[in-house]
Amino acid sequence: MAGAADEKETSVTGINITPMVDVVLVLLIIFMATAPLIQKRAVNVNLPKSAMGQKKATATLQLYFTADRQVLIESVKVTPEGLETALKERLRLDPAMDVSVAADKTVPYGEVVGLLDVVRRAGVKKVALDVSAR
Repeated sequence: MAGAADEKETSVTGINITPMVDVVLVLLIIFMATAPLIQKRAVNVNLPKSAMGQKKATATLQLYFTADRQVLIESVKVTPEGLETALKERLRLDPAMDVSVAADKTVPYGEVVGLLDVVRRAGVKKVALDVSAR
């Protein structure tokens, strides 16, 4: 009789992928949370120090002006001539876009002002300058 009961039981032939999906989703969340931190360190800009520096509360488009006078939108290098065109294109997609400029402290003030003029000429209404806290 014991043999008859064993014949009626069926073995599980499928693979349970639920634990794998859980692990993949956790990894995805970790990568999404750390990606902005990794991207922030990818561009080497030595920001000036400020005693009153504060973190931004809203999402902004990050614009970098490096010590070797390269201009980057997020992590994409653009020419000074192409900057205005690229900003106008992004403004067309998001008219309420904010721009945050992180200029290296070795860049002369006049060049930073020239960059800010290009940003304003493109039509950006809200521009901020990044500084690092002391």
